[in-house]
Amino acid sequence: MLAPSIVIYLLFVAMPLVATIALSFFSWDLLSSPVFAGFANFAGLMKDATTLRSIGNTLFFAIITVIVHMVGAVLLAIAINRPMHWVIRKLMSAAIFFPVLISWAAVSLTWQYILDPNFGFVSYYLKQLGITAPGWFIDPHSALPSLIGLDVWHSLGYTMVIILTGLQGIPPTLYEAARIDGAGPVRQFWSITLPMLSPTLLFASIISFVGAFQIFDPMFIITQGGPNNSTLSIVQDVYYTAFRDFNMGYASAKSLIIVVVILVVSLLQLGVSRRWVNYDK
Repeated sequence: MLAPSIVIYLLFVAMPLVATIALSFFSWDLLSSPVFAGFANFAGLMKDATTLRSIGNTLFFAIITVIVHMVGAVLLAIAINRPMHWVIRKLMSAAIFFPVLISWAAVSLTWQYILDPNFGFVSYYLKQLGITAPGWFIDPHSALPSLIGLDVWHSLGYTMVIILTGLQGIPPTLYEAARIDGAGPVRQFWSITLPMLSPTLLFASIISFVGAFQIFDPMFIITQGGPNNSTLSIVQDVYYTAFRDFNMGYASAKSLIIVVVILVVSLLQLGVSRRWVNYDK
């Protein structure tokens, strides 16, 4: 029964990863034969201002979105988990989760129109209130924060569903006992909800970071990495290096940065989790 899974893993994960590692030591433009370059590609990364900028942009994007996702998802999940008619709960959950089902292409084009500084209706109503609308996606200072807000709107529902599932797995008897002992809602949150939810929070934070660090679509569709590389992500930089500059070896070396950063951050999260994650049921 494991054979198909192993074959799929080897074909779509292990072999591409090995090929990427091997190709990172070569210089190849897709047309001529690969030429062994040793560690030249990796040495070039340390001097590549564009790549360093893309890494900084992506780390900033990932850290902020993970924080907002976690805080927002917990608050929404707690609100939805409160006693209410099941139909209302389902409708609220569906409404929050619905943006996740929309493709990034549709979301990006829609919000690019909505936030257009000239004819977007958000900018129009801001002007009616006497507020100068910012150049949401065209100002270097507001472009990346705007994309962060877009990602939160699009993906928060996914994190919320994970947190809500964890909340619904907490035994109600714990809250009943706490109320008998005189614990209020705040005390129940810090003493019961947060400790019991900590494994779910760890899982959600890891997958949120992994997803955020691989962000590509909205930057590619809306800003193309601009203005002045202020929204260039590392995945976008890899794409341009490979399919615009046709430097496959250098692109492979850059792509390994994604693997290394995700691996290091995930291991750090797991290491730190020993201090705050409670696995006792």
